[in-house]
Amino acid sequence: MVIKHILVLLFLVFRLSSAKVTYNVQSFGAKPDGRSDSKNAFLKAWTLSCNSTSPASIYVPAGRYLIASALTFSGQGCKSRAITFNIAGTLVAPSSYNAIGNAQVWIKFYIVKNVTINGGTLDAQGSSLWACKTSGKACPKGSTVRPYTSTNLHRVFTLGFYHSQNILISKLRSLNSQMFHMLLYSCKNAKIQGVSIVAPGLSPNTDGIHLTYSTGITILSSKISTGDDCVSIGPGNSNIWIEKVVCGPGHGISIGSLGWEREEPGVQNVTVKTTTFVGTTNGLRIKAWARSSNGFVNGVYFKGATMMNVKFPIIIDGNYCPNNNNCPNEASGVKISNVMYENVHGTSATRVAVKFDCSKGNPCRGIVLKDVDLKFGGQPANSSCSYAAGTASGLLHPTSCL
Repeated sequence: MVIKHILVLLFLVFRLSSAKVTYNVQSFGAKPDGRSDSKNAFLKAWTLSCNSTSPASIYVPAGRYLIASALTFSGQGCKSRAITFNIAGTLVAPSSYNAIGNAQVWIKFYIVKNVTINGGTLDAQGSSLWACKTSGKACPKGSTVRPYTSTNLHRVFTLGFYHSQNILISKLRSLNSQMFHMLLYSCKNAKIQGVSIVAPGLSPNTDGIHLTYSTGITILSSKISTGDDCVSIGPGNSNIWIEKVVCGPGHGISIGSLGWEREEPGVQNVTVKTTTFVGTTNGLRIKAWARSSNGFVNGVYFKGATMMNVKFPIIIDGNYCPNNNNCPNEASGVKISNVMYENVHGTSATRVAVKFDCSKGNPCRGIVLKDVDLKFGGQPANSSCSYAAGTASGLLHPTSCL
């Protein structure tokens, strides 16, 4: 009988310790009026969640919540096994770009584990910075056009996860980022699903999702409309899965740019499936700077892509040099190999629908085309190959140049 009571007591203790606790940001002073700074209320809810020995939930009710300066959620010392943000409202940045223009990230998660973001909207109000950049005025350092690398962190991200693992971002909407919308930097095992990313087609450097030095990343069932790459895969990424993504407007799904740094980790094991590109500059792109580097791309599988009036549906640019700036006219050192394109169809906005412009110093190897059907204005399209080797089979329009 005593043993039975002990077992019941242990069961109740276990149930209590595993029950999720919920913190409503309004309980800590957050105002849904879009004018009162709610940053401290979010930090208080995060601190309590971190200190909880049970899984915790942070609830953001409907309304607009001003986050007037850069906000960091640090996971160092967290006791909670999991923290979930359930967001019914909108987090809004200040209308003046100077408030967060010199910060690297508006909303940052640093060294966190088992964090989930469900729903909600992030409105970064980036139009004032875009106007500054197009006017030629002096803008915050976040408006630099140099590539985002481990030594050049001058970008303004709406949402960034750093050195984190087991992350889920679901049904989140990101609007009008000053520059990049989402960043995963040195992360493991993250899933982004059902997100919506929106910025005008002419908004500069507003990449949708940027990955750097990360592994085990999945992007599913999302719609991305930006002024730059819908998804950009930078150096040091591996085991990336992208599926059922609609891109447009924007610059396509890009591996790169790579090779800006001489010593740079490569990109490997990337799968991109069941994608649609609408009026984009590029479709499936790999780009590498024309400069010396030990970087590489190996093991990429593009399957099931629909192109709708895309300027460059399939492109490898091994001599990437936008606006002819910061390019020493060297041969690219990035080695590109084992890249397959299967079941890619639709329309090209230019006659050259397939373009492999590879490095003279490091030609592309192991390129595979299978069942590629692309047309230009109802007419046959062309393909162009420079320093590219591989095989082609199945239905091929345009005719392969490999």
